[in-house]
Amino acid sequence: MNDAVRTARAMTNRTAQRKRSPIQRTTADRQRRGTPRGRRSSASRYRVAAIGAVLAIVLAMIGLRVLDEGRTAVAPDSGAPASVVRAVTSVPSSVLDSIGAGEGITLPVAIGSGVPPILHAGKPEILYVGAEYCPFCASERWPIVIALSRFGTFSDVGLTTSSATDVFPSTATLSFHGSSYSSDLISFVPVETETNQPAASGLGYEPLETLTADQQQLMATFDAPPYTSQVGSIPFVLFGNRFVISGSSYPPDVLQGKTWQEIASALSDPSSPIARQLLGAANMTTAVICRLTDQQPADVCTSVAVASAGALLPAG
Repeated sequence: MNDAVRTARAMTNRTAQRKRSPIQRTTADRQRRGTPRGRRSSASRYRVAAIGAVLAIVLAMIGLRVLDEGRTAVAPDSGAPASVVRAVTSVPSSVLDSIGAGEGITLPVAIGSGVPPILHAGKPEILYVGAEYCPFCASERWPIVIALSRFGTFSDVGLTTSSATDVFPSTATLSFHGSSYSSDLISFVPVETETNQPAASGLGYEPLETLTADQQQLMATFDAPPYTSQVGSIPFVLFGNRFVISGSSYPPDVLQGKTWQEIASALSDPSSPIARQLLGAANMTTAVICRLTDQQPADVCTSVAVASAGALLPAG
């Protein structure tokens, strides 16, 4: 491993995003501010309607697609989101096999025996906790989607970027907010707690989704020593109470300056640094999930890629 990779990994471990307890947020920090509207005259309303119509035409010509309130706008000519999501959710097994365990991938931590498994709808649950502003969450979502797509089907995965003012600014990524996932083998429960937009209060970022009391307890238990040295870090991924990832599996700098389309396109090139990192992390995640599903489906769990990654995993 060269010095650059060591430095990047050390940065990832030192600066993995911290998640504040909901108790620590003030009421003002958790609320969006609205703009009150006054009563207008009829002539004024007509003028406003005319202006609004012109603006609608201009926006249509520009072709901006807004993914969600407070999230990044994406131009259709970027090929997003359909072509990006399609490329990420259907990486050829031959490419995954050629990458194997990848390079510089941080291994998931085994929780060990004696801890009751966590199930959702009768299936092993994978709990993801992240936030759209978080650059380490931005890098981790790519391999999560790649891996989970080998066990089920995603719908309505969005596109966003990490914060423009944090480390690894504006990292292009996916978002689980508003998405759904279907699988006969596993359940995936994602929670995106905040947007990438600064809060109106000036403290933190605008809230998006809320952790349940049970999810907060899981984070308090497994997003802390001895499973991680970074208490409360995100991204936090808990695999059925058997393995845990806290922080990114690889340094996000490999994605800097890349668009969603460039990242997605690089996944078909095994020689690409992006493919070696993202697909290596995806293979490692796949190997963990195969532990939860008793090595099903067999064609995935017995593949060269999963065998290579699984050989490096601790017992769990």
